[in-house]
Amino acid sequence: MRRLGLIFALLTVPCAGLAAEFTTLKGHGGPVMGIAVSETGQVATASFDNAVGLWDGRDPTWLEGHEAAVTTVHFADPSLLLSGSDDFRVLAWAPGLSKVQEIARHKGKVSDIASSAKAKIIASASWDGTIAVRRVVDLLRTNSMTDLLYYTEQTLTGHDAGVNALGFAKETGQLYSASTDGTIRAWDLSSGEGRVVLRHGFGVNRLVLDDAAGWLAYGAVDGVTRVIDLRTEAELHDFTLERRPILAMAYHPGTRQLAVGDGQGYIMMIDTAAWKIVRDFRATRQGPVWALAFSADGGMVYAGGLDDVAYGWPVDAMDKFAPAIEGERSFLRDAATMPNGERQFMRKCSICHALTPGASRKAGPTLHDLFGRRAGTVQGYNYSPILTGADIIWSDDSIGALFDLGPDHYIPGSKMPMQRITAKEDRDDLIAFLKTATQSGE
Repeated sequence: MRRLGLIFALLTVPCAGLAAEFTTLKGHGGPVMGIAVSETGQVATASFDNAVGLWDGRDPTWLEGHEAAVTTVHFADPSLLLSGSDDFRVLAWAPGLSKVQEIARHKGKVSDIASSAKAKIIASASWDGTIAVRRVVDLLRTNSMTDLLYYTEQTLTGHDAGVNALGFAKETGQLYSASTDGTIRAWDLSSGEGRVVLRHGFGVNRLVLDDAAGWLAYGAVDGVTRVIDLRTEAELHDFTLERRPILAMAYHPGTRQLAVGDGQGYIMMIDTAAWKIVRDFRATRQGPVWALAFSADGGMVYAGGLDDVAYGWPVDAMDKFAPAIEGERSFLRDAATMPNGERQFMRKCSICHALTPGASRKAGPTLHDLFGRRAGTVQGYNYSPILTGADIIWSDDSIGALFDLGPDHYIPGSKMPMQRITAKEDRDDLIAFLKTATQSGE
């Protein structure tokens, strides 16, 4: 995998000095779902806007290839960035590739990606209950001068529900997984068998581990944050603060800091040398902390949530800052302040679609001048193949049918989220709102 560093060098610029000050990474068109930092300091972000942001300081390079929200990003090493998405795919990015390479395709959303540099293994977790394992053999150059990752394939099954998180032991290459079924499993990759390490009463969302120090930490739906001994599997520490659910975890081995993010917007910082909470910082005014990552030197922690921005706080001074993530999404506005049609739009459409003309970084095309427009015709938007040239004209009837049946039934294969508006009155109110809000005014 070291050979990949030659072709990825243009994008691996160390972000020197960022750990000394509060940082905002602005530009996404939707909430930030995942953050990763390479060992050279490169920051990558995953967003609901279907894009990966690669940050040189505060200037992004947009990596676009997913067809739905990007949920997770991971640096296998400084030369190889991986992303997973609600489009069920894992993509590999490098400027030497003639195009982005798909290295795994699940049957459900991709929730996490992990890698073992020791064994040259990439693993991806999915809500379909499986783990895809890819052993990277080499970087090949074809006759067309296209660089490709070559790998062998393996699928691990055994969890009874979606797999939420993965972690490799650095010393041994042992793979661990956490699932909605409430278990953490350790996998024998030679046999493909998984052994239950822990049974928790609720779904386990996140895990991190330090096998050199002999522990694994996990966070669950019920707010539990605990640490177990990897050898005996006995509980070592409990840092549960009755805030639920736990949605994000990050660990920096060099400084031995463990960060935990929850659904109520807090980042708890644990010193794993002393096993004590050293900071409990409110990062958001409302909404969750979905993503966490430490800078390469451990001096800064990055976080993402409902905002279209990723934030970074200097760890030593983070308690001096007010909450930065506003979480003021349109769908969180007080329902009593809006007419019903606008309320339906805010809850069902606003996170993906703008009402104003022109391009945006939102996940869906603008709805400006919607009525009478043929589906799949907004210039510059990357539609699903099913919508390109589709014989659908947006009207009262077609919009009503879209939300009556649900996009997955009305337009099978489209990128639109699976959702319905079951009450005809609500659909009619939405249509009336859209007629006014999307017209050009000419």
